Amino acid sequence: MNSLFFAMVVFAFVGAVTPGPVNLLATSTAINSGIREALKHVTGASLAYALVVFLSGSVMQTMATLLPKVELAMQFMGSVFLLYLAFKIFTAPVTSIETESESTMSWWVGALTQLLNPKAWLVAMSGVSLFVIGQDNPQSSLWLFTSVSLVICFVGVGVWAIIGQILARKLENPVKQRQFNRVMAVMLGLSVGMIWV
Repeated sequence: MNSLFFAMVVFAFVGAVTPGPVNLLATSTAINSGIREALKHVTGASLAYALVVFLSGSVMQTMATLLPKVELAMQFMGSVFLLYLAFKIFTAPVTSIETESESTMSWWVGALTQLLNPKAWLVAMSGVSLFVIGQDNPQSSLWLFTSVSLVICFVGVGVWAIIGQILARKLENPVKQRQFNRVMAVMLGLSVGMIWV
């Protein structure tokens, strides 16, 4: 159980901290509207992501119960997709990170952005296929993965809000951005490997 929990934390951290629309909005909000508004955005995004994880897990768990042979296929497909994402992150071209001036954000904007974020749904479904489907107690595993996802999403997106200006400035350097992407890609690949070992 400890290795499963650790793998969940690593997986959730990589999904939460890698650049994406929710994180860039958190950075922009912190820069333009202050940390209080940014924390509202972070809270909304985190709660919405926990909902995405729980809904994905409930639907996928029902499918696996109804179709037991789907279980291994879902775990395999989730692993392949995550390794593909790790490859894409590792080989991603470096780009300029820019934040546009945004109006004051609130928690519901963070939540809506997360609910409409395809990355959130894909990462949640991939995580559920690895950490929930096929576990001894899938319902407990779903609650644990949802809780881990909530906390780690808050931390990961919060990092972008709290040190957004510093992180964005550091990632403007192509070498640093490439190093950051590669570290995140390796961590994602290792989280997949820990499940199958």
